[in-house]
Amino acid sequence: MGLSTHVLDTMHGKPASGMAVALLKKQGDAYLLIKSLVLNADGRADSALIETQDLRAGQYRLVFSVGEYFRTKVKDLQEPLFLDVVQLDFGVSNPKEHYHVPLLASPFSYSTYRGS
Repeated sequence: MGLSTHVLDTMHGKPASGMAVALLKKQGDAYLLIKSLVLNADGRADSALIETQDLRAGQYRLVFSVGEYFRTKVKDLQEPLFLDVVQLDFGVSNPKEHYHVPLLASPFSYSTYRGS
């Protein structure tokens, strides 16, 4: 299964359909873009971000365009937004395991955990 993610819009109690997400991998002192995508109606990528056979140990970063998403859903948000981009840095120590990195987000808070 490799690496996967999904986002729940906790303000509206539903999946964050249409949110843009980017996946990067640390190479030396820089992060290189691996993939960018838009989440489907279920708030998920249509396929794994990285398949098991391609997942490598190392440091990764998921960048969620939370502000852009909520600007399309909420008409009276004050600018600048409290949260615009949520960046999660995480490590993969055993690439044979499945890594699922969910995000629960509102315009004012977020949480994450290692899912299953």
